Amino acid sequence: MTTFFQSVRQGFANRQGGRANGVNGNPNQQRSQNTSPVTGNPTNPSPSSTGAPVSFPSNPGASVEDTLKTGADCLAPEETKWFFKEAYAKLSVKGNFMPLAAKPSYLDLGDWLAHQTVEQYRLITYFVVSVQEVNQNTNTVVCNANECPTMSAGRHYIYTWLNNERKPIPVPACQYIALVQRWIVGKIHDPVAFPTDSPFGRTAPSFESSYPSTAGTEQEGRKPIAAGPTNLSRTLSDLAGQDWVGKSAGFPESFLSDVRTAWRQMFRIYAHLYHAHFINPFWHIHNPNYMDLNSSFCYFVSVGKLFGLIGERDLEPMQDLIDIWNSNGSIPTDCANGAFAITQ
Repeated sequence: MTTFFQSVRQGFANRQGGRANGVNGNPNQQRSQNTSPVTGNPTNPSPSSTGAPVSFPSNPGASVEDTLKTGADCLAPEETKWFFKEAYAKLSVKGNFMPLAAKPSYLDLGDWLAHQTVEQYRLITYFVVSVQEVNQNTNTVVCNANECPTMSAGRHYIYTWLNNERKPIPVPACQYIALVQRWIVGKIHDPVAFPTDSPFGRTAPSFESSYPSTAGTEQEGRKPIAAGPTNLSRTLSDLAGQDWVGKSAGFPESFLSDVRTAWRQMFRIYAHLYHAHFINPFWHIHNPNYMDLNSSFCYFVSVGKLFGLIGERDLEPMQDLIDIWNSNGSIPTDCANGAFAITQ
């Protein structure tokens, strides 16, 4: 696990040449086909063609649509997925992720959530790249419009995107993931949404004196102006104006909403990777393998639940796996209970 997280933090440049692994058909780096927990590929959701070309809004962040549970297939129960079994829920790290999830006391909450959002995106990109690489045997990417015609997490969960007419439409998983990546990268590189300059480095605001200008008179600067009525029951933050997460660190009022949107969308990517690609490629490759995927997702869920960045309803497609980690302590009790969940 240490090697996994070190490789992620060092960047992805060194993965272009030598990390083909099972995707590109190197038998020396593949997990044997005979060791697969299932015969063949995992169950794919029923195909659903998107038809005509899709037109998307210029701001994908405003086009997030809730989960749809539709179609005849949703009425039939699915077989238990292998990653919902304890034998395949193992992590490549001992202990839990509380040391990485908990906010240091000296950091502003906005700064910590921004750091976690960037770090989680870096981690999930490590796995997305694995399904975006071209399989040299078939000359197609692992996650393509034919194999994954919808952004789904099994038969019961299909995620849609809003088009320019703000109508929810299904899109291929590869296109949905690309749209999410574009939106998140746009946010974390936006100096307004994710500012990097300290607010204390800016020019301090000037305040008018509470005394009237009486220059040239004997009463110069001596006559006060009566202040307006106050309510002593109001909080200091109310008296100082509206407050929000990250305000003191220079983040905009929309910051928490953006973070939660990013978290919800990254969860959907994880859910699709598990339901559609747990066997191909993650069971058959070694870097990253399925235990690395488990570890990264466990870390993601630990942070998300600790600070209330993702709702219980959103977690439903992966709840069985999360329950295993809750019971064996991989997800700490404080995280599972949302000890520092943000209520606003």
